[in-house]
Amino acid sequence: MSSDLTFTGERFLPGCGGEIAYEHWHRYAFARRFVAGRRVLDAACGEGYGTALLATIASSAAGVDVDLATIEHARATYGESARLRFLAASCTGLPLPSESVDVVVSFETIEHISAAEQREMVSEFSRVLKPDGLLVISSPNRRLYSEARNYVNEFHVHELDRDDLARLLAAGFPAQRWLRQRLICWSGIWTETDGEARTPNGPTMAEAWVGDTAQIAPYPTPEAMYFIVVAARSADALPAMDVQLSLFTDAGESVLNRAEVNAAEVLRLDGLLKERDGSLDRQTEHVHHLEKLVAERERIVEERDRQLVEVNNAREAHERVIADRDRQLAELQAGRERMIAEADNELALRAAAIALQGKKVATLEAERERQDAALAAQERAIAYLQTFRGWFGWPSRRLRQWLDQHR
Repeated sequence: MSSDLTFTGERFLPGCGGEIAYEHWHRYAFARRFVAGRRVLDAACGEGYGTALLATIASSAAGVDVDLATIEHARATYGESARLRFLAASCTGLPLPSESVDVVVSFETIEHISAAEQREMVSEFSRVLKPDGLLVISSPNRRLYSEARNYVNEFHVHELDRDDLARLLAAGFPAQRWLRQRLICWSGIWTETDGEARTPNGPTMAEAWVGDTAQIAPYPTPEAMYFIVVAARSADALPAMDVQLSLFTDAGESVLNRAEVNAAEVLRLDGLLKERDGSLDRQTEHVHHLEKLVAERERIVEERDRQLVEVNNAREAHERVIADRDRQLAELQAGRERMIAEADNELALRAAAIALQGKKVATLEAERERQDAALAAQERAIAYLQTFRGWFGWPSRRLRQWLDQHR
C-alpha cells in the first residue's frame, strides 16, 4: 500500500505548513514531558507522526485510529517495533486490556464524534488507564473556534465549550489542570540561550520548540532584529535574568487581527477558488455531458442515415416490385382483354351458330309438324282403309287420284 495520503482537512499531515502545523506539533512537543519511560496510547493517532515522536522517549507507544488506510500508512511510514505499534480501532472500543496504559494522549479527537460516543470514549480512556494514569486531551473551544468566527468545520460532529468539556471529563477524571493554546503574534525578547534554559532555582521559566517531520528540538535563540542590552560598570551590578523569554502584544492585538483579516481573506479567496473550481468542474461535467450528447447525436444521425439508406433501398426495391407487378398486371389486363375479345367473338359465333341452329330447328320443327300432319293424315287414311267403307272405296279413290295426276 502506498504511504502517501492526501490532506482533506480531517487529519493533519506532517507535510502541511502554517498555523495548523504549529498547533499540532506544539501539542505533541508539550506532551513529551508526561510520557518519558511510560506506556502511552495515542488515541486517534491519524498519520502517526505524533505517536512516533512520543515513542522516542516513551517505553512504548500505541497509535489507534479508526481508518485502516491511515493505519497502514503509519505502519509503512514509521514502521513497528516493541516500542511503536499502530492499531485500527475506534476510540469507543479500544483493543487494549484494562489498566494497561500510563498515559493516554488524545488531541483534536473528541469533536469528531457524537455526544454519546464522546462519553463512551472517555469511559474507555478511564478503563485502559492505570489508577494513577494521566489523560492529556485537547478540544477546540466552540465559542471562539466556531461561534465567534462564524466558521463551520465540516469534519466536526459535536464541539464543546469549556463547561461542556469539564462536565464530560469530571466523572472519570475529576482532577484537572487547564491550559490554553492559541496562535498570537508577539514581539519576543530572548536571552542568548537555548529554549530549555533554566533559572538558577531550577524550573524552566519558558520553553520554545522547533519541530518538523523528523524531530522536536529546542528552538535556538533567533538572530536579532533588534539588540537589547542591560549594561553596568561591573558584573555585580547586573541584575539576574529571571526569565528566559519575554513576550508582548498590544491590547488591540493589531498584528493578530491583521493576520486574522488576512487569513479570513485567504479563506474567502480560497472559498471563491473552490466555488470557481466547483463551477469549472460543473462546467467541465456539463461539457462532457454535451460531448456525450453530441456523440450520441452523431451516433443517432449515423444510425438514422444508415436506416434511411436501408429505407431508400427497401423503397427502391419496393418500387421495382410495384413496377414489376404493374407490368404483370398490364400484361394480365391485356391478356384478359384479348381473352374477353376472343370470348366475345366466340360468343358471337356461338350466338350466330345458335341462331342458325334455331332456324334449322324451326325448319325441322315445321317439317316435323308437316310430317306429323301427313302422318296423322296417313294414319287417318289407314284407319279409314281398315274400315269396311274405306276398304271398299279404296280402289275408286286410287283411280280418282291417278286420274287427277294424269289430267
